[in-house]
Amino acid sequence: MDIAQVPFGHFKDEPVTKYVLTNDNGVQAGILDFAGLLQSFKVPTKDGGKADMVLTSENLDEFTNNGFCTNRLIGRVAGRIAHGEFKVFGKDFKLEQNEGENTLHGGTNGFYNHIWHVDSTDVSDDRASITLSLTLSEKDDTFPGTIHVTATYTLDDDDNLTLKFAATTDSDTIFNPTNHTYWNMAHADAKTVDDLTLQVNSKYHLAVDGGKIPTGEKVANAGTPFDFEKLTRLGDALKKMASTKENGFDDIWEVEPSLTKPVATLEDKASGRKMELYSDRNGLVMYTMNSDDKAVYNHGQVHPHLGIAMEAQTLPDAPHHPEFGDITLRPNEEKTYTIKWHVEY
Repeated sequence: MDIAQVPFGHFKDEPVTKYVLTNDNGVQAGILDFAGLLQSFKVPTKDGGKADMVLTSENLDEFTNNGFCTNRLIGRVAGRIAHGEFKVFGKDFKLEQNEGENTLHGGTNGFYNHIWHVDSTDVSDDRASITLSLTLSEKDDTFPGTIHVTATYTLDDDDNLTLKFAATTDSDTIFNPTNHTYWNMAHADAKTVDDLTLQVNSKYHLAVDGGKIPTGEKVANAGTPFDFEKLTRLGDALKKMASTKENGFDDIWEVEPSLTKPVATLEDKASGRKMELYSDRNGLVMYTMNSDDKAVYNHGQVHPHLGIAMEAQTLPDAPHHPEFGDITLRPNEEKTYTIKWHVEY
């Protein structure tokens, strides 16, 4: 096991560092202190090289000069909050509205827009880890209270990369973070995720309105393009979504939380590379990078369906739908969430 440090450009004139965690099998995870970003997740290939399981770049600007939140940590609250407002413990709160009248991914100054402090790095016989932290006040991101968050990435010799969030606050607030990594483990010249196969441990997805806000209705997956109960070729599912406004998926699945049974499995049969996703929460938002906005083409490699984001979280807009789950955080308590990825190659 090993951890190395590499300079990785600048964000708002501040230096950014990449921390490369390497296990004894040669699997590597590159973590940036900027946005807690999973810059790479490399596995050995049969020809002795390495292949990245995620969309990546060696240029920080290529992560920041588009609207995809590529591979960053997202919070305080992932997904959308209707009308940028919520009530918790009888108190009403109003947030920044950064997507029309709604709040998306914690607002414009959320987790993804900061350089995090590196609290510690640790190497033992069978694992390497890095703990990052961030403190935000209501003045910073418009959410109530001052929140202190840690995010610990751990790579072990069983080829698991685990992300554990923990948070405390000085005032009632809400907390539902995620990781916004885009996956495409296909061969290097693959232009889309079409040939990947996906399985999701889910029977229902959420109905949403025109602004992608959940209505509260749960819709059965069976017989719809949202049915991934069995391994399904993504290209076949995406064809069924071609006539939609999104030209792909930007949708919410209810999943069975588990850190021992995969919530979802993504596989490239041609290379044998596979990722299993585990989560202790009941929601999975999947976004297939649907944009055809020319403004995000300027690096020559961003185009629709290049990658798939699989955002593990509590079902979005939970403050307006208590049955979705409890994302409240109160003083004198700590709330933790865990996401785990297991890779095979």
